[in-house]
Amino acid sequence: MLGRRGFVRAATALASGGATTLAGCVEEFGGEADEPPGTATTTMRSTRFGTPAFEDGETIPKEYTCAGADRSPRLEIGDATGKAESLAVVVVDPDAPSGVFTHWLLWDVPPDTTTIPKDVPTTETVEDLGGAKQGKNDFGEIGYRGPCPPKGSDPHTYRFTLYVLERRPRIGAGASRNPLLDELEVLALRTERFTGEFGR
Repeated sequence: MLGRRGFVRAATALASGGATTLAGCVEEFGGEADEPPGTATTTMRSTRFGTPAFEDGETIPKEYTCAGADRSPRLEIGDATGKAESLAVVVVDPDAPSGVFTHWLLWDVPPDTTTIPKDVPTTETVEDLGGAKQGKNDFGEIGYRGPCPPKGSDPHTYRFTLYVLERRPRIGAGASRNPLLDELEVLALRTERFTGEFGR
């Protein structure tokens, strides 16, 4: 069972300069920043996001990297319902020599999903996740490819980001990161993130 430390709340990600709270959050909180004192607001529902495979900020086991089986880890998601109509997961390496390197793009995940199972098939559509779509990583392949930093380099930090969306992105399977992120940044009610380290 996933421990409490294995989850990352949006507030933690924000404090560390990680996840970004996007435009939809004003509506979720129920009021504008310039409302007069005493105006009633609604607290935004907090979603937890993590993995039982490793603790936030700790080393990613080889099983989930190019040094092992290169399969995606199991992901656990708290209550993301409410106004959410869809979820997306983006995994990147911001420490790559060529700049941000994409390892996984997954979207159109149903909002009531609480578990994304280990070893998601590398297909454009994932029927076991309600027909969720996958995009092209920077290896030029569909689906998840794990951490694979240059040998002898310092460990890289890999960011696993959950997007809680007000509606499904209007983008087809097989898309690359930039077109997808353009959609996600417009539609996001909030984001949450955890990280893992890996070096070879």
